[in-house]
Amino acid sequence: MGKIFLKDITLDGRQVDIVVDEGVIAAIRPAGGWPVKPAMTEGALAMTEGAPDVTIDCAGKTAMPGFVNTHTHAAMSLMRGVGEDMVLKDWLDHVWSIEKNLDNDFVYWGTRVAALEMAMTGTTVFNDMYWYPSAAKKATSDSGLRGVISYVFLDGFNKETAERQKDECEAFIEEAKSWEDRVIPSISIHSIYTVREEAIIRAAELARRNGLRIHIHLAETEAEVTDCKAAHGGLTPTEYFDSLGVLGPDVIAAHSLWLSEKDVEILGRRGVNCVHNINSNLKLASGYRFLWKELRDAGANVCLGTDGCASSNNLDMLEAMKTAAIVEKAWRKDPTALPIQELLDMATVNGGKALGLKTGKIQEGWDADIQIVDTDSTFFLSPAPFLANYVYSAHSDCVNSLIAGGRLVMRDRIVGGSKEVLEGGRSQLKQINKTK
Repeated sequence: MGKIFLKDITLDGRQVDIVVDEGVIAAIRPAGGWPVKPAMTEGALAMTEGAPDVTIDCAGKTAMPGFVNTHTHAAMSLMRGVGEDMVLKDWLDHVWSIEKNLDNDFVYWGTRVAALEMAMTGTTVFNDMYWYPSAAKKATSDSGLRGVISYVFLDGFNKETAERQKDECEAFIEEAKSWEDRVIPSISIHSIYTVREEAIIRAAELARRNGLRIHIHLAETEAEVTDCKAAHGGLTPTEYFDSLGVLGPDVIAAHSLWLSEKDVEILGRRGVNCVHNINSNLKLASGYRFLWKELRDAGANVCLGTDGCASSNNLDMLEAMKTAAIVEKAWRKDPTALPIQELLDMATVNGGKALGLKTGKIQEGWDADIQIVDTDSTFFLSPAPFLANYVYSAHSDCVNSLIAGGRLVMRDRIVGGSKEVLEGGRSQLKQINKTK
C-alpha cells in the first residue's frame, strides 16, 4: 500500500501532518514535523522511518474520517429509477422481476459503479446485501474500497430453494477463507417475510459458527409489523427474530423503523446495530420516525446507511446525514434533536463498531480511512463550526481525495479507472434491457 504523507492538513481545528503506513494512521504531529523527530516514541519511529511514497500538500483542506455505509445493495447502482412512485410491496415485486435476469457480470460492474460513487462521496467502507457475492467481492477488491460482502438467504418460503441456499452458503464460507482482509464475508437474512423460519435459524447458526456478522432487514414498514403479528401469535418482527435466537451484537438490522417500546428494549439489551436509512424510507413512504435516541439510550449501536440506489437513488452519505438530522428535528419538534457530533458518529465510528473495524476516528493506530475535504468554497466561508458547514451547507463534491484502508483511492477528484467502470456499467445496462 505504501506510505502516504498528508502535509499541513487541518484536524479538529489545528494544523498537523499525518503519516499513513501499512493501512493505519501511523503518526499525527504538529505541521512541519517531517522528517521524524528523535523525541517520538520507539513504536511511532519504527512506523514512520523513511521517505513517503506519496506526499499530498493539504493546505486549505481538512481531514475527516471516511464514511461507513452500514446498509446498501451496491450493484443496484445500475437499477436507479426502475420503480419510481411505488409502495414497497409493488417496488419489491418489480425489482425481483428484473433481478431474475442478473448474473455475475452485472453484479461485478454494478458494484464497481457503486464503489466509484461511494469513493467520490467520501465512503471508505460499505456493508452490502446482494446477489453473486464472489463477483461483488472481486469488484470491491478492484475498487480499492473496503467492504462486507454477504451471502443472502431469500428462499420465498420454498423448501428446495432453502436447501440449495444452505449448500451455496457453506461453499461461500469456504471460499471466503481465502479473501484478503479488505473484504469481509457475512451472512444476510433478507427478512421475516421472505425466508422460512428453519432457514432463518440455520443462517444465524452458520454465521455464528464461522464468526460472521448477520445482516437483516427489520421492521421497515408498518405492514411488516401487522403481518408478522398476524402470522406469529402477536409477535412483532423484533420479538419474532428474538424468539428465534437471532438478535445479538453481531447483527446489523437495517431500517429498524416501526418499533414498540418493548422492541427498543430488546434491541438495546441485545446490543443490536440498528441502521437508519432515511432517504429510502422517505422515498418509499415507509416512515420517518426513527427512534435513534431511544435506541441509543437502550444500548443499541445506531448507524447510518443509504440503502440501494433503486430506492434511495444515490449512495451519498453526506446527503443522508443532513436528511436524517432535519427530519429528526422536524418530527420531534425539537431543533436540538440529533446533535451533529452524534450524527457524524452514526455515519463513521458506529458503523465501524457494527462491522468490527477500527475505523471512524482519525487517531494514531486506527485504520487509515480518511476524507480530505476541500474548504475553498462558499460553503466554508462562514465562521460557523466546520461540522455545521460540512453537513448542512456543503455537498459531497467537497471531498477532494480519499484514503481507504491506507490506499489512496481518489486524488483531486480523480479515481483511477473511472471511465472503464462507467463503460462497464453501460454495457451491462444494454444487456439487461435486451432481456426485458
